[in-house]
Amino acid sequence: MSEEILINVTPPETRVAVIENGVLQELIIERSRQIGLVGNIYKGQVCRVLPGMQAAFVDIGLPKAAFLHISDLSGKELEKVQSDNIGYYLHEGQHIVVQVVKDPLGTKGARLTTEISIPSRFQVFMPYANNSGVSQRIDCESERIRLKTCIEKFRQEHQCGGFIARTAAEGVEESVLVADMTFLLKLWQSIAAKISTAIVKQFIHKDLPLSVRTLRDVYKEGIERIRIDSKETYHRLIEFAETFMPELTGIIEHYTGESPLFDIYSVEDEIQKALEPKVSLKSGGHLVFDQTEAMTTVDVNTGGYVGGRNLEETIFKTNLEAAQAISRQLRLRNLGGIIIIDFIDMQSQEHKQQVLQALERNLTKDHAKTKITEVSILGLVEMTRKRTRESLEHILCEPCRACGGRGVLKTAESVCLEIFREVIREVRQYKVQNLLVLASEEVVEMLLDEEADMLAELQAFLGVQIKFRAEAGYNQEQYDVVLL
Repeated sequence: MSEEILINVTPPETRVAVIENGVLQELIIERSRQIGLVGNIYKGQVCRVLPGMQAAFVDIGLPKAAFLHISDLSGKELEKVQSDNIGYYLHEGQHIVVQVVKDPLGTKGARLTTEISIPSRFQVFMPYANNSGVSQRIDCESERIRLKTCIEKFRQEHQCGGFIARTAAEGVEESVLVADMTFLLKLWQSIAAKISTAIVKQFIHKDLPLSVRTLRDVYKEGIERIRIDSKETYHRLIEFAETFMPELTGIIEHYTGESPLFDIYSVEDEIQKALEPKVSLKSGGHLVFDQTEAMTTVDVNTGGYVGGRNLEETIFKTNLEAAQAISRQLRLRNLGGIIIIDFIDMQSQEHKQQVLQALERNLTKDHAKTKITEVSILGLVEMTRKRTRESLEHILCEPCRACGGRGVLKTAESVCLEIFREVIREVRQYKVQNLLVLASEEVVEMLLDEEADMLAELQAFLGVQIKFRAEAGYNQEQYDVVLL
């Protein structure tokens, strides 16, 4: 299997695409105005305790109060009282150090924990923990024992909290693991110093930017190439790799091609398709995704597929193809929470099991944790996928005002960024110096106001003059770039 990672960087946005065999499998987007909060550490203030829910709301300075459940309290705190009543641990007005484990999603605030964890390439350090562990993905028992022994030896020498050996730690020399743990310990000491002087609702520490986290978290053995279209980011990744992951320096490349980086594997087209509810299958069948706040449903249809010797075989082959396509779409669209899959009804129990096994097998490539149930009497498969950030649709789109919220439109910001990319494409292809952009009033207003600095930089970089005209008949997603 051929795998590579593409990293597209612009001042307002960083996008990471995971490519397998020339096909986009996963997309991670981080915008400067909407940078994720997961991993951030704050000194918060308890604003409400809810004994009935065994939870509390904590003000960490965000628009919405964050949520802290009793199960997310650190083991160190639970040992003090050993009660299942959150009122014994927290009270209104109390100052508390917390870490974000889930970004705000829709109407829900961020999810918090007091079990602080700081990740690196090979380990996760938990300063308030009293024990250590090894990733469940490391199967070899002798390797698990080796890693646990190395960690325990370090803990006894430094009298510190707990560590979890990540999957990447498998087979790594002890000296490298010790250096990694030493780095984490020093990092925590600097964070602890900030905590001691921080005021309430103050931000204390944040995780690495997306481009660097990609090397730490997304990279896995077997990836052949990592390409970045920003020279500054390229040098930053090389510096990070030389310090923590020297084996990667040979596969990190600075992309300098004329065509935009994401055009290589038609990533932009795949993103557009991932925003559509309907997904066509090669056989002629199709899937329909319906994402709501409560859950996501996936409907499998035979469509125009009439192959096979009989109806049962036709249905079985369509469901097998659907199982593979669904697993890819869940990663690409980053759909989480409860997911209900309505496979086409099958009579054969053997066929049902094979479809379920195909779904489970394809989901093993997913970084997010998933759990699947058996096929129900109605032919439904219920599953859950861990949700840690907003879905692709929620990042790129917003509820459509024209249709009363029944559909979605790309945000004005998303359209502005698309226009920038289209301008670059047109200038490089046709070598023009003057362009006219026709777009909706909302988009033109944002281009000339909030995105004015970025627009000026783009014009100076390309050596072109760009004029704009608002078209009353255009909706927010419509635009045209005209050569003058």
